[in-house]
Amino acid sequence: MLLVKHITITKDGKEVRCVTKGTKEVELDIKELEDIVNKAKEENLGLIPLLQRTQEVIGYLPKEALVALSEMLHLPYSKVFGVATFYAQFHLTPRGRHVIQQCDGTACHVKGGPRIRRVIEEKLGISPGETTEDLKATYEIVYCLGSCGLAPAAMIDGKVIGRLTQEKMKRILDSME
Repeated sequence: MLLVKHITITKDGKEVRCVTKGTKEVELDIKELEDIVNKAKEENLGLIPLLQRTQEVIGYLPKEALVALSEMLHLPYSKVFGVATFYAQFHLTPRGRHVIQQCDGTACHVKGGPRIRRVIEEKLGISPGETTEDLKATYEIVYCLGSCGLAPAAMIDGKVIGRLTQEKMKRILDSME
């Protein structure tokens, strides 16, 4: 997945430039978005799969990409934006290389979730819903991972890790590159 910091569309609507946080520059032209739209139309897909594919390519759904998609699909921007903001799977800002989803459901909360949260906030310097400036990590609170027997638990980069302690979470965070 590309980690994109900024996107602009030229006034003639021909190009989208994506610049990563580091020195590497990646360009995504409107043709690539058109290809995504055309393939989705061929497969008779709706707006959600189209947004999923766009997010896979760019890494998130910036306003400029949503505007371009709304124009290509002949849909009001408000409809495209509404779908992108309704579903939790879509992100309007860049995400970190690592995604930490800490459970704060009843079992995890009672068994020490708030202590784990303090460790994450202190080590990363961010609150839930934020991404570190260097795009190293995104931290989110979720309300059930379906792993109550492992409480307190978190999902880190898609892998559930249970029986968390403050020390275990510190080691995990220290091991992240």
